[in-house]
Amino acid sequence: MSPRITPGLAGAPTEVDVVVIGLGVTGAGCALDAVTRGLTTLAVDAHDLAFGTSRWSSKLVHGGLRYLARGQVGVAHESAVERGILMEVTAPHLTHAMPMLLPLNSSVGGFQGALTRAGFAAGDLLRRSAHTSAETLPHPRRISATEALALAPDLRHAGLRGGLLSWDGQLEDDARLVTTIARTAASYGAHVRTRARVLSATGHLVELRDELTGATHTVTARAVVNATGVWADTLVDEVRLRPSRGTHLVLRADTLPGLRVAVTAPVPGETNRFVLVLPQPDGTIYVGLTDEPIEGDVPDVPEPTDGEIGFLLDVVAAAFSRPLRRCDVVGAFAGLRPLLEVAGQTETADLSRTHAVLRSASGVVTVVGGKLTTYRRMAEDAIDAIGLDAGPCVTARTPLLGAAPRADLAALELPARLVRRFGTDAALVLDNAREVTGLDDQTLLAPVAEGVPVTLAELVFGVTHEGAADVGDLLDRRTRVGLIAEDRALAVAAAERALALTRPPHTVP
Repeated sequence: MSPRITPGLAGAPTEVDVVVIGLGVTGAGCALDAVTRGLTTLAVDAHDLAFGTSRWSSKLVHGGLRYLARGQVGVAHESAVERGILMEVTAPHLTHAMPMLLPLNSSVGGFQGALTRAGFAAGDLLRRSAHTSAETLPHPRRISATEALALAPDLRHAGLRGGLLSWDGQLEDDARLVTTIARTAASYGAHVRTRARVLSATGHLVELRDELTGATHTVTARAVVNATGVWADTLVDEVRLRPSRGTHLVLRADTLPGLRVAVTAPVPGETNRFVLVLPQPDGTIYVGLTDEPIEGDVPDVPEPTDGEIGFLLDVVAAAFSRPLRRCDVVGAFAGLRPLLEVAGQTETADLSRTHAVLRSASGVVTVVGGKLTTYRRMAEDAIDAIGLDAGPCVTARTPLLGAAPRADLAALELPARLVRRFGTDAALVLDNAREVTGLDDQTLLAPVAEGVPVTLAELVFGVTHEGAADVGDLLDRRTRVGLIAEDRALAVAAAERALALTRPPHTVP
C-alpha cells in the first residue's frame, strides 16, 4: 500500500523509540532521519503538515550568498551543500534553477555593482565547493541592457546599463516539500499524525489529545524531539526565541508581463538588503521580504502589516517602469522566523540563521533556528543528539518520493503540472483519482476553476494519501490556492467535492 498520512490518533502506537513534535519541514525531516536509521518513530502536529513557518517562505533553496555577505561563512557553506543535495539528489522533481537579475541602474552605483559582482563570484565558489554542477546552477555573468529587458521587459529603461545574472534554487512549493518529506518518512514506516496536540512532554513521555475526537493518548519513548519552530519555547522553558516576521506580496503574472527571471531590487541606503520579485510556476509573482521583530504571543497565522506592504511596493517601484499599486496586490502572507535570542543584538536582521540543538532539564531535545534549505542537516543534528544506538544518517542520499533525474522526469508522458508537483508519483496521483472517483481523465485533470490550475486529481490524492482532513488543508497547504482569497473562493466547491468523493477523511487507511 502506498504510504499515507493520517489525521487523528486512532490506532497510533503507545510505545516508540522517538516522538517528533511538529510537522513543519524540520519535524518532517527529523521523522525521516529517525526512521531511516531504524528507529520506530511517531511524528505529530496539533494542526497539519506545514501549518507554520514552513509554508510562508520565499520558495527558494538558498545557496548561502546572503549569509556570506554577513560574514557567516559556515552557514553559507552549509546552505550551499544542502541546496546541492536537494537539487541533485533528494528532490530534483521539486526544485529547479531560478535565474536572478540585479538591474544595473541609477539605484546601483559603481561601488555597489562591483561589490555585488564579487559576491556573485564568491557564491559561485560556494557552489563549486558544495560540488553542485554548473549544469544544475550556471555561472553568474554580466548581461547587456538589451538582454536584461528581454528577460524583464518592464524594467525601468532610464539609466539601465545592463544587469548581473546569477542563479539560485527555487522550490515548486515549500508546503509540497514538507508533505513529500512526511510521505517519504511514512514510506519507511514512520507514523505521521496530524490533528494530534501535545498536552505535555518530557524526554520519555508525551501526552497527546486527538483534536478530531477529544480522546487523550499517552506515548512512551526513548527520546522526544521538539521541532515546533516559533512555538518551541512554549513546549520547553529553556528555549529563548526572538521571532521576526517576513512578509511577501502576491501579484498576478500579468502585472509584470513577460517576466522570465527573478528581479533583485536594492533597498535604498542598504548595501546587503534587497527585495525580490519572484515569478512562480502557477502564474503568480511573489514580492518579498521584510524582517520585522514581533512581540507578544505567536499567532497561528501571522498577518502582514500595511507598513510592510507599502515598503515592498516602494522598493520594487524603483526598478520597474510600471508602478505597482495596492490594487495589484491580490494576496499577502507573512511567516515568522524562529531566531535564537542573542544577548546584545537588538535587530532581528542581524541575528544568525544558524540552528541549535538544545536539551531541556526534562530530556526533550529541541532543534530551532536555521532555514528551510538546511532542514535535512538540522534533522541530522537533532537525531544525532538524542543519543540512541541507531544506524548512521542516510538522508543525504535518500531520494524523496517521486524523485528522479531531470531528464527522466522530462520524458514522462504525464500532465506537466502533476510531474512538477509529484515527480514520478504523478502516475500514482492520477491512477488513485480514477480508482477512487470513477471519473474520466478530462474531469480529473481540468483546472478546478477559471484561472486556478489545481486539479481534482491532486485534491483527491491530498485526502487519500496526504492526510488532508478539510477544505483548509487542501487549499491552504496541499495546494496554495488560499494565498489569493478570490481564487480560494472559486476552488472551495472542488475541495468539498474531493472530500465527498473519498472515504471519510478521519478513517485510518
